[in-house]
Amino acid sequence: MIDKTKDKIKSLFLSGFNKNTNILSKYLFKELFYYFFVCFIFMFVIFFANQILLIGEELLSKRAPFLDVCLIMLYIVPALIAQSAPFATLVGFLMCLGRMASDNEILIFRASGFSFRNILKPVMLLGLIISIVSFFINDYLLPLSTIKYNQLFEKIARSTPTIVIEPNSVKRISGSTVVIGDVEENNVSDIIFFTNDGNSDQIIVAGNSVLQDAKKDGILLQLDMNDTTLTAISTQNRNSYDVIKSDRLILNIFDSVFNLSSGLNPREMTFLDLRKQLKEMRDDPTTDLFRINSWEMEYYKKFAIPFASLFFAFLAFSIAFLLGKHNGLTLGLLIGVILCVMYWAINISGQLLVVRVGVNAFWCIWGPDFLIGLVGLLLSLRLLRK
Repeated sequence: MIDKTKDKIKSLFLSGFNKNTNILSKYLFKELFYYFFVCFIFMFVIFFANQILLIGEELLSKRAPFLDVCLIMLYIVPALIAQSAPFATLVGFLMCLGRMASDNEILIFRASGFSFRNILKPVMLLGLIISIVSFFINDYLLPLSTIKYNQLFEKIARSTPTIVIEPNSVKRISGSTVVIGDVEENNVSDIIFFTNDGNSDQIIVAGNSVLQDAKKDGILLQLDMNDTTLTAISTQNRNSYDVIKSDRLILNIFDSVFNLSSGLNPREMTFLDLRKQLKEMRDDPTTDLFRINSWEMEYYKKFAIPFASLFFAFLAFSIAFLLGKHNGLTLGLLIGVILCVMYWAINISGQLLVVRVGVNAFWCIWGPDFLIGLVGLLLSLRLLRK
């Protein structure tokens, strides 16, 4: 009889504990999601406003169709979502957990039988969910929107050639260097081409030129150049040169020059398509290793950037409880912004090392995530022992 009573009391205690555990876990999960969502909206709006100023304003100032510009901005949204999610995870989780620590809510969790391991589970679960959703957007919606973006930009460039030819600029076009003067509507005051055909260095100087719409498929635009002088200097003998003058010269600029309609690039592929393409490139002995490394960078980015949310969630868990005992909300925001800037700088530096130097793409792309995970592990060891 006594044993049955003990077992009944024990079962009631455990059922009450499990019920409290579920309630507290749901509360923690809801708070984490709320702070993540607020930070995500804030960062997304900032990034989106920046793109409006950089791209939208430039297109509209050159009289691109308003509806096309709106679609261009819409196609940028998946990239902004994938970019905002990891940073929102770090800042949002730091603010949430920091506030709960400074308001003694974590103390209530501990008094209710919660260990730091129990608190870590909802943190990592939400971080994993954010990473999976972000991966889907980064792997499926981003390639699709990139393809639509390039197609629409080509259409806008055909109807508004001044988008391609920027005033008072120096551009690199398909191995040629172009110096562009003033551009007013479709008129270019003066233009200079520096190019090489293998046998000679060529300099084309023109006075007033007119930008014209393309007349054939594959041609982006035409330059109707007046008072043109072509100087060709032999690469074998610099004392040998030819000078040709013309009242008028028609110059065609092809789509492929600006990477338009020139086949898929890594940003337009899913990770399965990209992996298949990489295998074909590795099997081809003529493929440049530098190019393979650059494509591998895009492949690793499809995983490293979305799943940075999981690493950031782990880091936020350890930092918030160590530094958030006082003014946890403010400290979480400050520390989160600093860490986001540092991560962004390291990530961009790694991509530049891949593209310009040829450093191994795996370590350059995954390195920042591994560093975050290592720091989070070292900081959390003390907490998890409690």
